[in-house]
Amino acid sequence: MRRLLGYADEISVQPGRTIGFKVSSEDAGAFRLEVVRIRCGDDSPEGPGLKQTTVEADVNGDYPARRQRTQVGSFVAVDRPDRFALRSFTLQATIWPTLLDKEDQTVLGAWNAADGAGYALALRGGQAVLRIGDGAGIETLASGAVMHERRWYFVAATFDAETGGATVVQEPLARYAGEADKGCAEGVMAVRPGDGGRFVIAGHNDRRDGGPVVAGLCNGKIDTPAVAGVALPRAAMERLKDRRIPRGLGADVVALWDFSREMDGVVAHDVSANRLHGAIVNMPTRAMKGWNHDGSEMVWTHKPEHYGAIHFHDDDLYDCGWDTDARWTVPEGTRSGAYCAHLTQGDQWFYIPFYVRPPTGRPTARLALLIATCSYYAYVNNHMGFDWGPLGEHSSNTFTIWDMEDLHLHMRPEHGLSMYDNHSDGSGVAYASRLRPFMHMGPRAHLWQYNADTHITDWLEEKGVAFDVITDDDMHAEGASLLEHYDCVMTTTHPEYYTTAMMHALLDHQRKGGRFIYMGGNGFYWRVALHPRLPGIMEMRRAEDGMRSWIADGGEYYMSFTGELGGLWRRNGMAPETVCGTGFAAQGFNFASHYLRTDASEDPRAAWIFEGVGRDEKIGDFGTVFGGAAGSEIDSTDHEAGTPPHALVVAEATEFGVDFHWVNEEFHHTHSAVNGENCPHVRCDMVFYETPNGGAVFSTSSIAFAGSLAHNGYANNVSRLLENVVTRFLDPEPFPAP
Repeated sequence: MRRLLGYADEISVQPGRTIGFKVSSEDAGAFRLEVVRIRCGDDSPEGPGLKQTTVEADVNGDYPARRQRTQVGSFVAVDRPDRFALRSFTLQATIWPTLLDKEDQTVLGAWNAADGAGYALALRGGQAVLRIGDGAGIETLASGAVMHERRWYFVAATFDAETGGATVVQEPLARYAGEADKGCAEGVMAVRPGDGGRFVIAGHNDRRDGGPVVAGLCNGKIDTPAVAGVALPRAAMERLKDRRIPRGLGADVVALWDFSREMDGVVAHDVSANRLHGAIVNMPTRAMKGWNHDGSEMVWTHKPEHYGAIHFHDDDLYDCGWDTDARWTVPEGTRSGAYCAHLTQGDQWFYIPFYVRPPTGRPTARLALLIATCSYYAYVNNHMGFDWGPLGEHSSNTFTIWDMEDLHLHMRPEHGLSMYDNHSDGSGVAYASRLRPFMHMGPRAHLWQYNADTHITDWLEEKGVAFDVITDDDMHAEGASLLEHYDCVMTTTHPEYYTTAMMHALLDHQRKGGRFIYMGGNGFYWRVALHPRLPGIMEMRRAEDGMRSWIADGGEYYMSFTGELGGLWRRNGMAPETVCGTGFAAQGFNFASHYLRTDASEDPRAAWIFEGVGRDEKIGDFGTVFGGAAGSEIDSTDHEAGTPPHALVVAEATEFGVDFHWVNEEFHHTHSAVNGENCPHVRCDMVFYETPNGGAVFSTSSIAFAGSLAHNGYANNVSRLLENVVTRFLDPEPFPAP
């Protein structure tokens, strides 16, 4: 496992602004931090080599090492223990449990496990359980019936301090013949509730190593939790389920939380007169169907009262919450580019990646390299190597190979999940955050996203092409106004995840005459949302189509941050073909292929692209990514989806094997002819076309393309072709309309 880790509070920083670095170490002593500029991160045997330069920075130096802890798992905390120091009480909620095999899950209560004091309604052995403790002893009362996972139940517990009388209610909202999942228990308890501390929903208070934590984390949906200061009769409990407090119960109800309010927020709103609002911690999934969802409305914004559930997970994570160890104010004049805080301690090392962008409105180059940070967030810290098991091998037709990062994430899952993973209860991960260590993002041999993208920065540096670095986050925040300062915008290898604002920014730039170079494959594929107020977190719902690792439940396709329909951009009215002329066609992760020029490459509109490249040359039959320039994930044209009618397919790759599979959104019925050996749709199209106002688009349509640029000391036909394109795209001479 890695013993030295860190992350930054920003991913993109301008000169004059400050970035903070947060570091955790398992070892005593000191760690060293140095800011480095990254030209190339590929240190694989076939790659260009690791190329980094230490930056003279006042933040460079040695710092005392310490271990920083992370609270994992989502819950709601109401930090008003005085209001929940109850003698008699009623606890109630509707729940949809998803991991009943896990013991000790608290639904709600003021319970401190370290002291054995307080009260809580919990799940144990699949049963609803009331727990009361006074610090000297604990008593419990169970429902006597076992629930089913992924079914709605009304659960409640009451306690009368005067008599010691207690009840537990567990009622399925849908009854089935022969089922025995309904339980109701009564008893008398000798203990009375001690001080359980703050009130928590979906967990309980605990202490470890002297610090307060939340344990007993609950997996599943919770809807309409409520607390009363008396033991309510069953009929009174029922009246609270519609999230309103009836006349006559106002004095008894301590809190009634309505999770259907402020869906993008982190406040659990108490609708009682006491206004005991709670803090929603670690971003559990919102906009989820509640107990009363009846199928009449599938868009939560139209009927939020049917989406009053929050899905909690014991492995949710938003922000590791570490303290800052070092801060760097980026000096004025610092060159735009890819940077890292390079951490070292003994035999341990770690990179914290970030980018220095130019000041707003003051570009330093005519070409902007657009870093696909949203796609980084989606993939970072993925557990595919372990948790996908045979599925990953079947998907890629390769044996799984574990690296240090895979082993670390398996052994230390507290650094969060990727959007390709499932939570411990099997539900898909809809949120991803950058406020944690990036285990799969940084220089070294793994040629996917970050390191694959440094093949482009390496080539630009080698060819002396001046460029600014900007990120998805920057473009989302500033839109087309950020791009208007550049003659040409170039993507990295895999810009897969895009927000609405980002899509519109690229299209607006093209309509105004901006030139656009698409250097990747499977781009502009999934629609995502960045939170409008919280920094560093992204949402995605994998809806009814696409190559995906999980699928959202029906009625939960709309994102909680914005209310937008999730899923493929193709299914949201803006297919990738409208942005770059091509869209995702196939994927394969064993061997890459080469391009061959087409007759269209001799059209005077595009012939300049191939100056110095022979008519019959194999373009890119070499490279560090699977051995060729056309591979990994590849795109093709589709005029019905949005490829412009005047677009030229100037080169194409068609020689693919059985390991390449046609993407499932392209065909409408399952059959066996979906691989590269017998499916004509498994192809990679290199495309050029003109845009309004003298602009143009060039698309490589392959993730592997950039891995061929450095071959033979950068003297090869892939490098020559791209140099022709970049040179012409930076030429102010307008492209004539076709």
